[in-house]
Amino acid sequence: MGLELYLDLLSQPCRAVYIFAKKNRIPFELRTVDLLQGQNHSDEFVQVNPLRKVPALKDGDFTLAESVAILLYLARKYEAPDHWYPQDLQARARVDEYLSWQHTALRMSCTRAMWQKMMFPVFLGQRVPPETLANTLAELDRCLQLLEDKFLKDQDFLAGPHISVADLVAITELMHVSAVGQGGCCAAGYPGREPVHQLTLLFLAGGPGWVTSPLSLRVLICKKGPKTPPYRDIEQFPGVFSSGRGGEIHPGDP
Repeated sequence: MGLELYLDLLSQPCRAVYIFAKKNRIPFELRTVDLLQGQNHSDEFVQVNPLRKVPALKDGDFTLAESVAILLYLARKYEAPDHWYPQDLQARARVDEYLSWQHTALRMSCTRAMWQKMMFPVFLGQRVPPETLANTLAELDRCLQLLEDKFLKDQDFLAGPHISVADLVAITELMHVSAVGQGGCCAAGYPGREPVHQLTLLFLAGGPGWVTSPLSLRVLICKKGPKTPPYRDIEQFPGVFSSGRGGEIHPGDP
């Protein structure tokens, strides 16, 4: 049996793993694990990942959990282009720095905002106290400011001049900000950064040779987002595997 990826594309880390594998033409068998149906607790899945979380990887007899570990395993095994996870010591350290920060900062804030702004009131019919939501959005705003001030600065991408797994992990988190239609709030107060209508993912379609849009709030944050949970059908999301120049780019083009 070849490489198997156990994913639910409602999950931000699963989307990052899926896009990375597609983008680098990594052959894999998709094993969908429906989180809303509790399939991550099934006996079959627990044999693959006793942590009962997605994403999970199975490569022959080898199994692996945790999205960052999976991304780096795929990058090394399939010798992805160096810009994804650089060999240069300091460039790689910058990628590692962001990956370490985002799990307890941006990821937590985006997820909390998603649940309080949309999932609880819209899908579960549970009211969220206004002060709780306000505090959550203020923390999200703080994390987004740190994303720009600490990590992005005046660079095109989080870890330097080229896209890396750090950018991929960030963009899949920011899809949640898009989904709750929170762009106007998050972009407010950042001089010169106008919220745009759609989350821009065009840079995922091509390599660093043609990418011109930096990972910045002015292109990442939506003014209005969809009213459904983000996106199991990731290939239908605007720009993920499309060049934006009138032609399609194969998902595996580096």
